[in-house]
Amino acid sequence: MSVAVAAAVLLWALTGALSAQTIYMWEDAEGVTHFTDRKPDTDREVTVQRAVAEPQDLVRVRKTGPDEAPVWLFSNRIHGPVTVRVSLVENENVVSEPRLPADFVLEALAERELVTIGPLDQRRSWRYRFRTAAVPGSPDAEHRPPRPYRPPFAAGAGFPIGQAFDGEFSHNQPDSRHAVDVAMPVGTPVHAARGGEVMDVARYFHRAGDNMAHHGPRANYIRILHDDGSMAVYAHLDYEGVYVRPGQRVARGQRIGRSGNTGFSTGPHLHFSIQVNRGLQLVSVPFEFEDENGRAVDPKPGMLLQAY
Repeated sequence: MSVAVAAAVLLWALTGALSAQTIYMWEDAEGVTHFTDRKPDTDREVTVQRAVAEPQDLVRVRKTGPDEAPVWLFSNRIHGPVTVRVSLVENENVVSEPRLPADFVLEALAERELVTIGPLDQRRSWRYRFRTAAVPGSPDAEHRPPRPYRPPFAAGAGFPIGQAFDGEFSHNQPDSRHAVDVAMPVGTPVHAARGGEVMDVARYFHRAGDNMAHHGPRANYIRILHDDGSMAVYAHLDYEGVYVRPGQRVARGQRIGRSGNTGFSTGPHLHFSIQVNRGLQLVSVPFEFEDENGRAVDPKPGMLLQAY
């Protein structure tokens, strides 16, 4: 996309664009201001406006039909299964089918009605409020890799492991207990440790910090779904450091992004883990890397991890 307009309509041209992508702005020799989402090839001074990003919900809910007979549609926005739990928070004279709480699996990009809610006694007033919780992945996933994982960077490179399994700083929750932090400079190419389909990505966050509540959901990442239902997570990627798109099939060893320092992070590194969905909770599972002889190696803090 490339647009050339007079400087007077600067604000109009930017409306709605900043939330979607990075915008480059520069003025040519004739005084015309240009806007583009691609880095321009010009020797003129360029102003860069970074995109504004916020965490996105996995599942969106919308109501259709009349108030006396509402139909609730649940929509999965990612390219992979999502498990959804629907619970009644408040209810008076209400019946549901199926009985709540209940868990459902929404297929990739699916939208459908999961539950029907209505009055138990048609002659009386009724009211209700429900809550949804969603976690990526199917509950029947198994972790059965065909071989140990390839270190997630270019062949011939080597980087030290900072935190490994049960790391004291941040690897102390189920979703990260069996994770590895690989210390690498910002901009280091990141490669797929195993082939699969890209489920979801985040690319427009550009800050880091040690406030888990705020920065935790604001890391750039790539989530890849494997054939056995397990999922690889490559996190803390650089701003616009994602080279793949949701729904894309990637091969083992393929370059998929570049490392960074975004989200809940105190320094540049790549956070890598394998997760499965267990009881509506993301749980990280143990894994091994492959060495130059094809043998399995347990990741340990301080070891030099090398890719071949």
